[in-house]
Formats: sequence, structure tokens, C-alpha cells
Amino acid sequence: MSDVTVFLLIVLFFGIYFLPVFVAYMREHRNEVSIAVVNLFLGWTLVGWVVALAWAFSAGDKGPPNLR
Repeated sequence: MSDVTVFLLIVLFFGIYFLPVFVAYMREHRNEVSIAVVNLFLGWTLVGWVVALAWAFSAGDKGPPNLR
């Protein structure tokens, strides 16, 4: 494989891996930092990635995070 192909595959991998973070950011989810942390540390398990993605798509109303 050429260097360009390897680079594009790496970019594609990280784009898919961090998809929950991008979704949370675009939806202005109030827990986007927490979603990013779960995705970063547990996304490799696939279960953590699915949880982060589902959380990112959940109804995270705009506003301050829940501090309780």
C-alpha cells in the first residue's frame, strides 16, 4: 500500500472511532466532554463505542451539565 492509502485509512479509522464525539459536538450535547472521555477510554471495546454513540444521539438539551 502506498503512503497516501495508509494515511487515508488512518484518517478514516479515527473519524469513525471519534464519531460519537463529533455527533455530541454537532448536537451541542450538554455532556459532550463526558461522551468524549467514555469514547476515548472505552471506545476500543466496541461496547463503549456503542454506548457513547447512543448517548451522543440521546436528548441532551442545551444548557449546563447536570451536577447532581
